[in-house]
Amino acid sequence: MTSVLAVKDLAVSFATPEGAVAAVDGVSFSVEKGECVGIVGESGSGKSQTFMAVMGLLATNGKATGSIKFQDQELVGMKIDKLNKIRGSKMCMIFQDPMTSLTPHLKISRQLTEVLVLHKGMSERDARAKAVQMLDRVKIPDAKRRLDQYPHEFSGGMRQRVMIAMALICEPQLLIADEPSTALDVTVQAQILELMQELRSQGDMSIVMITHDLGVVAGLCNRVMVMYAGAFCETAGVDDIFHDPQHPYARGLVGSIPRLDRPGEARLTAIRGQPPNLQHLPMGCTFQERCDFVFERCIAERPALSTFAPERAKACHLKGFDKEGKVVR
Repeated sequence: MTSVLAVKDLAVSFATPEGAVAAVDGVSFSVEKGECVGIVGESGSGKSQTFMAVMGLLATNGKATGSIKFQDQELVGMKIDKLNKIRGSKMCMIFQDPMTSLTPHLKISRQLTEVLVLHKGMSERDARAKAVQMLDRVKIPDAKRRLDQYPHEFSGGMRQRVMIAMALICEPQLLIADEPSTALDVTVQAQILELMQELRSQGDMSIVMITHDLGVVAGLCNRVMVMYAGAFCETAGVDDIFHDPQHPYARGLVGSIPRLDRPGEARLTAIRGQPPNLQHLPMGCTFQERCDFVFERCIAERPALSTFAPERAKACHLKGFDKEGKVVR
C-alpha cells in the first residue's frame, strides 16, 4: 500500500510559565491510501495535538520536531504559502468545536465556496451549486436557502455538519476528523459516518478518526492506535483491539464499553487513577501508577513500542494476556 501520511519521531512541546510540556513524545506511524485509522485515548493523551502538528496549526507556544510527510512532501518547516495549497484541498481537518471553527461574520456560502474557487478554480456559480449539493449530503434541510445564512442561525449540531461539509467539499486525499460526531444525534451521526465511508470507498480517501467513541471506531476503522501520555501504547487491527487487547490500558478502555451482546455482564470496569502530569512523567512506564499488573521492570524502564505479532505492536513489559484474560508475564 502507498502511504498518504508518514510520521517519524514526531515530538510536540509547549512552552509554559511552569516549564515545557511534552504533549507528544516521539511517535511514528503511517496512514495508507484508502485506510481509516482510529486514534483513541483519554483527554490530554496527545491525540489532537499530534494532528494539529500534522496540519501545521499548533498554538504559538507550540513546537513540532521530527518528520511529517504528506505524499512524500515534508511538512515540518514548510513555508506557509506552500502549506496552504495542501491544507483545505488535499488534506483537511474537521475540528472538535464547531462553535469557534466557523467565521461568525461570514455567510456559510462564502465559507464553503471560497475553498472551491481558490483550490479548484471553480466559478462562483458552480461553487455555489457544489456547496448546496454537499449541504444536502450532510443532511442540512432546505440547503439552498440556508446557504446564505450566518453561523449563529444554525444549531450546534448543524454547525458541526457544515464543518464536515467544508472538509469534504474538495474531496481531499486525507481527512482528519477530530470528534466529528460529538454534537450530533445518533441518527445524523450514523448518516455522516456512512457518508465518510462512501467517500472513502469511492475516491480512495484516507481518514484519521480521533474519537472517544469506540463504537464509531468499530464501525468505520480498519486499524486502531491507542494513545496514552503522548505516545502510542498499542496499535492493531480493529478486531484485535476489541477482541484481544494486549496492553493493560487498551484492555481498560475496551472493558469500559457497555456490551449489548452480553446482557448478564452489567458491571463496567473503570481504569483507576488519573493520567500522569506531562511535565513530571515517571521514569519507567507512564501507565505504572494505574496498572494492576505493574512489577519492578515497569518502574525502572520505559517500554518501547515493539511488534509482537503481524501488524500488532505494544509498549508493555508483560508478555500479554491469554484467551481467558489472564496475564502472562
